[in-house]
Amino acid sequence: MASNKDKENSKPFVATSGGKLVDRPESAAGESPAAARALDPQTEGGSASEEMQKLLAEKQELMETLVRRQADFENYRKRMEKERQHDRHRGVESLIEGILPVLDAFDRALEARDDPQYAEYRKGFELIRKQLWDLLVKQGVERIDAVGKLFDPHLHHAIESVETTEHEEDTVIAEMQPGYTFHDRVLRPAMVRVAKES
Repeated sequence: MASNKDKENSKPFVATSGGKLVDRPESAAGESPAAARALDPQTEGGSASEEMQKLLAEKQELMETLVRRQADFENYRKRMEKERQHDRHRGVESLIEGILPVLDAFDRALEARDDPQYAEYRKGFELIRKQLWDLLVKQGVERIDAVGKLFDPHLHHAIESVETTEHEEDTVIAEMQPGYTFHDRVLRPAMVRVAKES
């Protein structure tokens, strides 16, 4: 029969991270290696570190997702603002297209009444015409500069070619009807006469 001393010597030991041998509880003698590792403080520390790394990675991923969402929203906001601005321009553009013939009528009236006896009448027309034009300019309307420029099919509409030696070929020599742009978009091309080599 084994003595009490022999029984004590037969108790299992566990090596800790500090290199010391300590008695392992009897209940742990038959446990698996995984259970034994769970008792090691160093193993527990490694699990905590891995968990921390995992949490940091998740945080970084969430931050990157947030940045992408903010960028997407900013792009959406800018696109919607651009579309709203375009819609406003289209509404104003339609109104201006209806006003241009009125402006033409003022110009024709002023040209036809260049007579001293109509001086007061002319001043009134000039004032009304100026007020109307100033309003259009504030909305972004500009008159196309045509006479003396080379013919540009995007800006000019040629209604006649005139043979001449006084101007280079394809030079606009006369404007029959002014053209206008609205925020750099052609509302109406200028109707012009173009020089042609004789």
